[in-house]
Formats: sequence, C-alpha cells, structure tokens
Amino acid sequence: MAKHGKKYQEAIQKIDREKVYEPAEALELVKSISTAKFDETVEAAFRLGIDTKKADQQVRGAVVLPHGTGKTKRVLVFAKGEKAKEAEAAGADFVGDEELVGKVQQGWLEFDVVVATPDMMGQVGRLGRILGPKGLMPNPKTGTVTFEVEKAVNEIKAGKIEYRADKAGNIHAAIGKVSFSTEQLSENLQALSDALTKAKPAAAKGTYMKNVSVSSTMGPGVQISSSALNAR
Repeated sequence: MAKHGKKYQEAIQKIDREKVYEPAEALELVKSISTAKFDETVEAAFRLGIDTKKADQQVRGAVVLPHGTGKTKRVLVFAKGEKAKEAEAAGADFVGDEELVGKVQQGWLEFDVVVATPDMMGQVGRLGRILGPKGLMPNPKTGTVTFEVEKAVNEIKAGKIEYRADKAGNIHAAIGKVSFSTEQLSENLQALSDALTKAKPAAAKGTYMKNVSVSSTMGPGVQISSSALNAR
C-alpha cells in the first residue's frame, strides 16, 4: 500500500470514519481538507448492487451536470457535409471525416470526447483498438453517436459527463472542483445520483446504492448517506 503524506494523514484526522454524512456536510468537509496547491477535482464514487457479469445489469449512460465539471472538454466530431458545418458552428474543437480518422490511427489523441454521426461509424469503428481502452469510443447509449451533433456538442461543453460501472459495480465520476461552492457540488452530485437511480437495471436485486463517497484528487473519501440523496 502506498504511504500517504503528512497532509493526507492530517486530513483523515478531521473525518469521522464511522459517520455517514449528509451530502452538503460531506462536500463542505472535502473542500475544507483540500490542501493541494492546485484546484483539485471533486469525485463521487458509487458502489452499486449489480452483477456486472450479467448483460441485463450493466449501468452506463451520461448526464449533464448543472454546473459542469470545471474543465472545458476538447470535443472531436466525426462528420461530413452539413453535419460537419453544424458541429463547427456548435463549437466543436476538431471536425472531420476520413482524413481525421487517419490522423487518430497514427496516434494523435489531443481530445477528450468523441462524437460521431451514424454514417461515419463504419470508418470510426476502425479506431476501436485505440479509442476503446481510453473510454473514448462513441456510443449511442451516451448520446455520442447521433445526427444531433449541435445538441451533443452543446451538452458536452455545458458539462455532460459519462458514467459506466466497472467490473466490481463501482462508478467514479468528477462532479466539479474544490473551488465550486458547496451548493454547486451538491446539485451536481444530486444530478448524477438521480441519473444512476433512473438507470437502475430492472434485474438488479437488493440494495441498489450500497455505498456513496466523495473525495478530492489528493484527499481521503468521505461517506455519504445514500438515503439522503434518494429522499427527493
């Protein structure tokens, strides 16, 4: 196990490890124990009661956070003709078709999110080995394979994030920065929680949200009451 530094140890002293905090209280604590010299990202972790080995218990999707993540994402759009013009007008950072596919094939990866129109997926499919492992492959479930490129680009720029349960049924997602107000972080966390509740597979049995915690990039996790998030 990695040894944590003095600041981390001091931060841990301020958390009651046995306590399950109310969301706003936990986020306030995460902000107060952040000691890094940069604006740390605040991340939420959800442990879900799903069996990810079963195809009908996958949890994957996207949600627009009301206050964004604090990071402007560089959006690449694979499109041609009118749809390419639409993507450029919407503020996509990179737009192109076959030539851009070739550039990515050669190892260029200066972007954060990829959107593709359905008619481009034949070519984009060739990038599966490159984009897949990085979680960048466009997918209809997350709204990144679509002819509505203007809407897709606008949502990503406004703070749309993707989420996907890992093999253990955990979801990790950025919900903002330490510099955000507690209210902004709370609203972003609630939006993510609501999206995950809606995405609950019908086949999932027992407790769905088993565990929720929040932390900053360099800080320890603070447990949150999942019932408080679902009380609305």
